[in-house]
Amino acid sequence: MTAFRIFRWATYIGSAVTLLLLFHKTDPPSVQAATPATAARVDQKFANVAQSLNLGQGAIVRLDEPEVNSYLTTHLNLEGASALGTTNQSASPSPNQGERQSNDLPTQQDIARARSSVRDVKIQLVDDRVKTYILFDMHGKDMTLELEGRLTSSGGYIQFEPTTGRIGSLPIPPSALQTAVRRMMESPENRETLRLPSIVSDLHVANGEVVVIYQ
Repeated sequence: MTAFRIFRWATYIGSAVTLLLLFHKTDPPSVQAATPATAARVDQKFANVAQSLNLGQGAIVRLDEPEVNSYLTTHLNLEGASALGTTNQSASPSPNQGERQSNDLPTQQDIARARSSVRDVKIQLVDDRVKTYILFDMHGKDMTLELEGRLTSSGGYIQFEPTTGRIGSLPIPPSALQTAVRRMMESPENRETLRLPSIVSDLHVANGEVVVIYQ
């Protein structure tokens, strides 16, 4: 009986510690704040791509960390985007949105609801890796998700190979992380979202930059 009580209390304590780590919001990484000048520079790069493609030429776009974060701020309707104004979203291609094919798949409303819960996204580019910080609302409580991995493309689709991840201060086991990301990327709904436009032949991260190759 004593052993059972010890085990029970150890379970309670372990669960409490797990919840504390899970709901402990971590500080965002230090990245350069998005500015109107950075947003304008990104738009100009995509405008140059459009001009090259109109001339029948290929093009390469390289976006550094500040430019990537600026692009996210101005195109994901996150807090602070209004301060930068509205950018020309036609400068870069938008993926086709798939329709729901099964009751087991999320609807467009489900995706919109999940997206609306995201309060902040920050990206760090380190060599050939991407570090993503996401602040989101979960039933009125701010939580954070951090992922690190390699962003590439294959067969016309965006690929992400996670290496580490954590929710709040709680590390996600590598096997569970890889399984979750694989299922997410193989889902028919998300699969269409991850499809690259036909004019993009390659996308990857190298030397701390996102590289997009247009053909």
